[in-house]
Order: sequence, then structure tokens, then C-alpha cells
Amino acid sequence: MKPFYGTQLPSRMMLGTAQYPSPAVLAQAFRASKASVATVSLRRESGAGETFWRMIQDLGVLILPNTAGCHTVKEAVTTAHMAREVFDTNWIKLEVIGHADSLQPDVFQLVEAARILAADGFQVFPYTTEDLIVGEKLLDAGCEILMPWGAPIGSGLGLNNEYALRAMRAEFPDVPMVIDAGIGLPSHAAHAMELGFDAVLMNTAVAHAGDPVEMARAMAQAIEAGTKAHRADPIEARDMAEPSTPVIGKAFLT
Repeated sequence: MKPFYGTQLPSRMMLGTAQYPSPAVLAQAFRASKASVATVSLRRESGAGETFWRMIQDLGVLILPNTAGCHTVKEAVTTAHMAREVFDTNWIKLEVIGHADSLQPDVFQLVEAARILAADGFQVFPYTTEDLIVGEKLLDAGCEILMPWGAPIGSGLGLNNEYALRAMRAEFPDVPMVIDAGIGLPSHAAHAMELGFDAVLMNTAVAHAGDPVEMARAMAQAIEAGTKAHRADPIEARDMAEPSTPVIGKAFLT
């Protein structure tokens, strides 16, 4: 796995910390998932207080604060600065939302905010679309990681635009990439890894499952399986059948 701003992650799973039935379930889900990164909203930490923050620290994972809920450059930059003070990290998952229903990123403001934050010493993880030009502009702005969405946040639709995601992976082969948002099933997570992505970030699929702990475990296994499948160089799909049994030496009736 490619390093994330010089940090080699022990796991390819990143897990959000919102909307679990209880703090105890959250902690159990994290342990079952073996996730190496926890995404945390500054707004959530502020509302939950010291108890929540202590529990997150006890998980022993890296913290990736986010700017969830921000709709402007100013909001995102201000929130990032506050998060750096609270969580004592230069990592920031940058979200600048442009559409209320789909929660699609405003890529124009996203690039501007990324440029400001990168210049100020932040290591930016941009939540973006699967657009190649936007990806290039984010890299030019100082990002060393791209986090394209699979589908709208919380939708559980999986990878909506496989063609574009394949193209982005091929266009930037040396850039660490994380599928962020839209994962609903373990098969979606496995598919992302089969395409060659470096990690998957999810929250709703685990937190809202009937059994979050078991779903976290299933997601971890799917990510491992997808990673191994990608390394194994799978066969390409074919339109026609190809016999698996050799025909050489068989008798043919004429």
C-alpha cells in the first residue's frame, strides 16, 4: 500500500465515528474492523465532550478530522484550523459540500480550500468527485491523496461510475487513492480494492447496520479479499465462453 503523507497504514480500512447505537458498539466495531484510521467531525467532538474523545484515543488508531457540514471555503478553512488545535494533527479530510440533496462536493471551492490549507502546512485528504481534471487541480494545489466518492454519502449504492473511477486510478497510478462514501455492502468494498484503490472509507454502512460489529468484520474481510484479488491479476471479462478443459487429444466424430 502506498504511504499516506509518509505514513504506512497497517490497515486499508478507514472508519467513521458517527451515528452508532452507543459508544460501546462503536468501540467494538472498530476492533472488529481493524481499521487504522478514524474520521472524526469537529462538530461531533464538541458536542460529545471529553468522554467521546478519550474513547477515540483509546482505540489506538490515527485520527483524521473532517470538515463535514462546511459549504464555503471560509467555513472549511476555519474548521480545519480548529480541528488541528483540538486533535493535534495536520491531517484533515476536506469536505466542501455544494449540493444539499446529494452532498456532492463543490469542486471549485474544494480546490481553493485545498490550496489554502496545503500552503498552511495541512496534509489534505480531499473528498472529491471522480473527475480527472479536478483530481489534477487538487494535486497541483498540494494534495498528495485523492478521495473520490463511490456514490453519495450514506446512499449505500456502491461504485456508481466504475468507468470514471478506473480512469482516475489509471491516470494517477502513483497517487494514494481512497474510495470515500457510498459503500453499502462488503461486495462494494471488495470491488473498490479489485480496481486497485488503496483504501476504503465508510461510516453509514457499518453504523446503521442491524449488527454494526458483524458488518465491520465483514467489511474488513471483503477489503482483504479484494486486495488479494487485485494482486493476483484477475482474468479479463469475455463476451464468449472459453473452455477450461483442453480439447487437444480428444476424439472428434466426423
